[in-house]
Amino acid sequence: MAENKISNSSYAEFLTSIKHTIQQTRTRAYYSANKEMVGLYWNIGKAIAERQEREGWGKSVVQKLSGDLIKEFPGTSGFSAPNLWFMRQMYVEYKDQPNLLQLVREIPWGHNITVMTKTKSVVERTYYLQMSAKLGWSRNILLNQIKAKAYERQVASNKQHNFIETLPEHIAQQAEEAMKDVYMLDFLGIGKPVVEREMERRMVNRIRDVILELGYGFSFIGNQYRIKLNDKEYFIDLLFYHRKLKSLVAIELKAGSFQPEYAGKMNFYLNLLDDLVKEPDENPSIGIILCAERDRVEVEYALRNINKPVGVAEYSLTKELPEGLAGKLPDAKEIEQEILKELGAGHE
Repeated sequence: MAENKISNSSYAEFLTSIKHTIQQTRTRAYYSANKEMVGLYWNIGKAIAERQEREGWGKSVVQKLSGDLIKEFPGTSGFSAPNLWFMRQMYVEYKDQPNLLQLVREIPWGHNITVMTKTKSVVERTYYLQMSAKLGWSRNILLNQIKAKAYERQVASNKQHNFIETLPEHIAQQAEEAMKDVYMLDFLGIGKPVVEREMERRMVNRIRDVILELGYGFSFIGNQYRIKLNDKEYFIDLLFYHRKLKSLVAIELKAGSFQPEYAGKMNFYLNLLDDLVKEPDENPSIGIILCAERDRVEVEYALRNINKPVGVAEYSLTKELPEGLAGKLPDAKEIEQEILKELGAGHE
């Protein structure tokens, strides 16, 4: 049988297919092994807790068990005394929470330890376990999200928007879940007042971090997104697409405090997006106004009678999220004075 010459394009496609199959199989094997391991740890933790209660054993049994298991299974990690205590803790704290037990099997053991030691409430733990499984967070990202109070900002906070009045019920609920009350932008490395365009430039340069902070489902389309209407051009600061909502999401950046006219301008932009950019099978476009600070009552009045879905949120440029959001940027007038001062110094 004559051998045909291997074409580069055909072989490249063949190789890609094989690599994809290998990666899928490895991923399934990893998750299967992880589920088995976490299941084993659960059973060990259960056995320790029940035997201590039944036999009246104290803490010393954990140290003794650790030493014997390490001798019996040399080269196998996971049987240190601290790890056995974590196994016991997982059983004791999750035994009456079947939903949590299901979730812990979906993420690595190190992630579970982080959630157990850094959070307390069931709803908070559920959130971080779900997000870790859904988004594939690394342990460092998970820890940073907990430190930045992602749960409080995305789920437990008092978000300001008009989604209920302007979107179908099921989409409004999803939009509410997708939005945060405060966005942590400390990764931009801004330590002094800057104008909106500089903040936008830094966000584009760190777009991966921005998308991570925005949350699941966001895809970046572009900055200073141009829309032409008759002979005029308009530019949206940042434009995203949300896969789950199937909606365009426009974000306008404001270096100072919220002003009522921002809502009207965003409403105008959303009209343009819906009429000139949105595809027929997509849901209505959504707008988020990101400000350094806001008066909640003023926002409530500004959004009243706005007929497009608009949300107003704050951002924080500090690594922590202190009580009352201390460390926010100054208001717009202070920013302008600071910039003028710098410009003057540069010409001396």
